[in-house]
This record gives sequence, structure tokens and C-alpha cells, in this order.
Amino acid sequence: MIKVTGKKEDEHVVASDADLDAKLEVFHSVQRTCMELLKVIEQYQMRISLLSQEENELGRFLRSQGSQDKSRAGKIMQATGKALCFSSQQRLALRGPLGRLYQEVETFRYRAISDTWLTVNRMEQSRTEYRGALLWMKDVSQELDPDTHKQMEKFRKVQTQVRHTKTGFDKLKNDVCQKVDLLGASRCNLLSHVLTTYQTTLLHFWEKTSHTMAAIHESFKGCQTHEASALGVRAFRRNESQIYSYGCVYLLSWLSFCDTSKDLSAWFNLLADLDPLSNPDAIGRTDEEHELLNA
Repeated sequence: MIKVTGKKEDEHVVASDADLDAKLEVFHSVQRTCMELLKVIEQYQMRISLLSQEENELGRFLRSQGSQDKSRAGKIMQATGKALCFSSQQRLALRGPLGRLYQEVETFRYRAISDTWLTVNRMEQSRTEYRGALLWMKDVSQELDPDTHKQMEKFRKVQTQVRHTKTGFDKLKNDVCQKVDLLGASRCNLLSHVLTTYQTTLLHFWEKTSHTMAAIHESFKGCQTHEASALGVRAFRRNESQIYSYGCVYLLSWLSFCDTSKDLSAWFNLLADLDPLSNPDAIGRTDEEHELLNA
């Protein structure tokens, strides 16, 4: 009734449970962050797959265009395309440890968190009964007449009820505090163990791909940037719709081979002619396809 009516409980009774309430805050934080972690892992896995797919498509595109160009710029495109295809395959290796992490966290949530949650619910019910008994004893004591035998019997009965509910509450309170401490320690051990595999896989992925990209960079040192830039502009115009479908990554890959202090005016003039409000996925499509994309 106190909770329903919005009245404040006895501040001394509330203060006596301060350590318990602090543990409950920790428990609810563990419960909430585990759910958020599961959602993040799902999104991360999905985006890794999409990125790998786009990276592979871009690599195939560069290899295809490079095979049609017999100049040194064509070799650059082919080498870069192979590197991107390799990177896309290596990137998928991250899904393994992420899947393991998801399973471990989900099992932790279904077992450890659920078990602690049941204990918390039992404790809250016991705490309500205990505080109710305290209020009952307070009301009886205010009306108590020591000279009345019947009232004294009623008071002793209430006292017995208070002791009984307090014993049950204290036991469950101790159980909750212990389980929350164990829950936090278990989650730390779980994450430190499973994330080690993910960290190792991620480092191997970056090591392999960085070596591949570094090798390409070294092999094409001294490439004539003016020629590469001019060929890049022609390739951009020839394959405009495909390039936009890859989010202009092809454009950026070509710019990386150009000198940043010159030869970029052609790119800027080309981009200035594009409609910034148009749907890039609709370039090169029929009117009916264009309407479907806009819809």
C-alpha cells in the first residue's frame, strides 16, 4: 500500500538495506549490458558479412577492369583487386570467435542471470513480508495497553511474526549478495577468456592484410601518378553506375595512388557534374527501375 500510495517508507528501514540495494544495482547493470552486448554482436556479425561481400565485389570489379587495361595502371587495379578479395575472405574469420562469444553470453544470460533473478524475486517478496510485519508491529505497539492481557498476546504474536520474516529475509539477502558477486566475477572470466580468441583472430587478420597492402605499395612505387589519374577518370566515366554501387570506394582507391598536390582537378571537375540529390543506385537504370528504387 505504501508503494501504491506513493508514501515514503521508514528511512531507517530503507537505510538498513543500502548494501543490498547497491548489489541489486550491479545485478540490473549486468542484466542490461548482457542484453545490449548480444544485440551488438548480432549487428557486428551482420556488418562484417556485408562489408566482406562489398569488399569482394569491389575486388572483382578492379580485377575485371584491370585485365582490360594493359598499362601499369591496369596492373595496379588487378593487384589491388586481388588484395581486396583476399581481405574479404580473411575478414570472415572474425565471425567464428564472435559466434562463440554470442553463445557464451547467451548461455550466461539464460543460466546464471536467470538463476540470480529468481533469487532476487524471492528476496523481494520476503522483504515485503518483513517490512509489512514491521508496520504491523508499529501499529500494534501504538495501541498497546500493558494492562490488557489480550493486547499483550497480540503484540507477542506480531513480534514472533517479525522475527520469522526477518530470518527468512536475512537468508535471502545474503544469498542475493553472494550470487551477485559471483555473477560479476563469472562474467569477467567469461569475457576475458572468449575475447582473447577474438583479439588473436583480429590481430592475425590485420597482420595478413597489412602485409598484403604493404607489398602492393612497395611494388608500385614510382608509378606515374598523372597517367594513373587520367586512366582512373576514364574508368570512372565508363563504369559510373557500378562505382556508385560500391560507395565510391573505387574512386578513393584511385586517389590513393595520385599525388595529393596535383592531378586532382580532373576528379573534382568530374564530381562537380554529378547531381548530389540523385539516388546513386539508380544511375544507369530504366525509368521503371528508378521509380522502384526511389520507392
